[in-house]
Amino acid sequence: MSVSFRTAKGKVIGYSVVLLLAARDGAQTVRVYDAAHGFNEMHRYTRGEGKQDGVVFHRGTLGEGIQAALEAVKTGYREMIEGWMTR
Repeated sequence: MSVSFRTAKGKVIGYSVVLLLAARDGAQTVRVYDAAHGFNEMHRYTRGEGKQDGVVFHRGTLGEGIQAALEAVKTGYREMIEGWMTR
């Protein structure tokens, strides 16, 4: 997992949480949670089709969103990887 974030005056103003899978041909992106568009968004990736359209995954603040993203990866990474492998 790769995590980056930016803060201003104690508030999260941007972040990304990326679940990566080590593969023979380099790291593969499995799932991305970010605030690139100013809201909490999630992108699934598949082995065959790559990046999928983003969906809102949390309607709270960006600070709440990064915490939700970290928890989602922590508790669901196995299923996320299986989904990436089968699609």
